[in-house]
Order: sequence, then structure tokens, then C-alpha cells
Amino acid sequence: MNDSAAGRVLVVDDEESIRFVIRDYLQTHGFDVCEAVDSKSVRDAVRTSRPDAVVLDYRLQDGTSLDLIPDLKRLDGDLFVLVLTGHGTIQLAVEAVKLGADNFLTKPVELSALATILDRAVENRRSRKREAARERGGGRAADPFLGDSEVIAELRRQAQRVAAADRPVLIHGETGSGKGVLATWLHASGPRAHHPFVDLNCAGLSRELLEAELFGHERGAFTGAVTSKAGLFEVAHRGTVFLDEIGDMEISLQAKLLKAVEEKRFRRLGDVRDRHVDIRLIAATHHDLAALSKEGKFRSDLYFRISTLLLNVPPLRRRPEDIVPLARRFLDGLARELGRGNVALSPSAGETLQHYSWPGNIRELRNVIERTLLVTDVQTIEPGHLHFDAAPPAALPAGESLAEWERTHILQVLDEEQGRVEHAAARLGIPRSSLYQKLKKYGITRHG
Repeated sequence: MNDSAAGRVLVVDDEESIRFVIRDYLQTHGFDVCEAVDSKSVRDAVRTSRPDAVVLDYRLQDGTSLDLIPDLKRLDGDLFVLVLTGHGTIQLAVEAVKLGADNFLTKPVELSALATILDRAVENRRSRKREAARERGGGRAADPFLGDSEVIAELRRQAQRVAAADRPVLIHGETGSGKGVLATWLHASGPRAHHPFVDLNCAGLSRELLEAELFGHERGAFTGAVTSKAGLFEVAHRGTVFLDEIGDMEISLQAKLLKAVEEKRFRRLGDVRDRHVDIRLIAATHHDLAALSKEGKFRSDLYFRISTLLLNVPPLRRRPEDIVPLARRFLDGLARELGRGNVALSPSAGETLQHYSWPGNIRELRNVIERTLLVTDVQTIEPGHLHFDAAPPAALPAGESLAEWERTHILQVLDEEQGRVEHAAARLGIPRSSLYQKLKKYGITRHG
């Protein structure tokens, strides 16, 4: 119970001295505390701050908990409501429980008992959310080791050893090679599988936005921060944080990340209080971080801290024997989603897929299969049905380099998508982070 991400609690009492005592005790035991004094401010706080639990005084300035509890449960059916009551209103507190309150304590409240009840309530709430997420996701992580090639078999062996280690992991691989799928599998196969998994792509985010997303912020920390917000480190307490494209993180923010990983503590933007958190970090990048650290573009101490366990995901072109089985797996799944029934892949179409270089790797392969299903209605896919939208023509125009062709192609797609980077990236069959990198590389500023 000494964890800084024990949960968010809304303390409701019209006496400031009582709120102060409860708030101070709960904060020293790791809870994030917000406050309210009447029914209206309680409803507003539940809508905006999304607390895990409410400690609700029975008598308020504008009513009692009997009037308020049904509304709170309508706003958040999973919200834990604990009523504080004087000895003379115990029977009314029992009535509050019948209306939906989860527990009640008599005043003066025993703070250690209150903290224990809240800690258990928050953990139960999170467990229910995790179970619901597992049910929605089919209960298991996607398999990152589809195929029979030796390189993917070796990755499987290494990942199985790494999964149980509960130490930081660095995944290296080209864009679209399946680093995110592998990170999800590592979490699901490790000791934190029953706790949260949160992910964030560091590419394309400003330092300020990335810091706020990771560590959260207090109200008024910057323009637009109208309420306090928990960061991903707090959300992932006892679970896993996956930072994709960590090589794109500004070096000025890396020191704060290192401290959070090593000391398991950090501060929200605009806060003066350290928060303690227990997470496992999994990072991924397509950059050579060792080379970047030697050039002073990535902190060497952070690199050494996160790369103790290193996994290299092979590009699709290094595992050509896996391309057709992967294509058929995508074909079966996407055909079912689209209500197409059984759609076959001809041997010659399979050969065409194997001879393509796949610069976008597995993500591009899936994109090609999905696009083919969307623009054709055949039951057997032949080579002519395949649409490699991001591929250059077999023969470039005279005097035009591949880089020039790519720049022109990106501009054309951006124009057609009215500058919307996310839509353009989907058209090109590459992740948004990769498109941002190409925009920077080619000096393209015409994007939204």
C-alpha cells in the first residue's frame, strides 16, 4: 500500500478540516486525492477526474448521500462508494448501501481501515477492467512467431527466456516488423500478465506532450490543463509500459525516464510530490541506439539500462518462407471480418508475394491483403489482383531517383487525403510515425 499509484479517490465533506486529515493520510499512502464539498461538485468531479472510489460524507450542504448515490452509479457503475456517517445515522447509512453504496464507516473514521478498504476496492476495480479487456481481446495475445523459418524460431526461443525475467527489454526491428505484437506477447507471457499494459508511440510527439502523457500533470501545469491527469506510468502500475520508437524521444526527457525506471518514482508536471510506481518497461526502436548514444543523440546510461535484454525482430525479407503462411493467415481472418467466406491464394500469387521486398514488413503485407480483398470480389487471388500501392514502378522515369519518386508519391497521397497524416499513412501502408520521419527527411511541411 505504499505505491504511488494506489488509485484516485474523491473525498467529499463540507468540513475542510476533515478533508485535510483524510487527504493527507491517503496521499502519504500513495493515493491520488481530489476533493468536493457538495452534490454538484461531486457530480462534476466524477465526470472529469474519473476517480476509482468516493469517500462520501452522509450529510452535505445541499442534501444527503441518499440523493447522490444513484446519480454516481449512473455516471460510473463500477465506482466504489464509501459513506462516512455519525453513530446517530447508521440506519440511514444502511439505507445508502441499499441504494448502491459499497460500504460505510462511522466517524471518527479509523484512517488505516479506510486506506485498507480503498486499496482493496481499487485493486478489485482494476481486476474487473482487466478481465473485461481480456474478454474483448479473446483472452490471449496475438502470436508474434507465425512461420517456420529458423530466424523466427530463434526469436521465439529468446523471447521465451526473456518473458519471465521481469526486467526492461529493448526490441529492435524495422518499421512494421511486429515489435508491438512481440511487446504485447511478452507482457501476456510474463509475471505482470494480470496487470495493465499501456503503450505509447514516442514518434511525432513534442517533448511537452510526451512528458504529460507519460507522467501526467496537475491542474494549471500548462495552458489547457484544466484538470489533473494521471500519466501512463500511473495507469500501468504493477503492469507494463511499452514505449515504441523510443529512439525518437528528445534527449532532455530521457533523464526523467531513466529516473522513473531506476528509482520507480517520478513527478507529474506541475507537482512537487514524488509518486512511486512499479512497472516493467519494454521499449522498441528501428534506430541503432548504440550508435546514437556514441554520437550523443541518445543517453548512454538510459541505453545501457533498457538494453540488458535485447531482442532483434527479423525483417520479412529475411524470412521469405514465412510470407505465404502469413498471407494466408491474414487472408482467412480478413475474409471472415468482411463476410467474404473462403478466399484462396493461388500459387503464383504466393510467388509474387515472396519476390516483393516488403519495405513495410508484416504491416505492409497485411495492408496489401486487406486492400486486395476490398477492391476485388474473386474467390481466388491471382498476381494481377495484388495491389502494392506503396511500391515504386518497375521502371522509374528517366533521371528520377527512388528518393525523388518516394517524395513525389508521398506528396500526391497527402494532397489526396487533404493533408491528414493518419489517412495518408494508411494509404501508404506504413505507420504514422514512419510517415512523420519521411516528411522530415524530405523537408515536407504540408501536413496536418
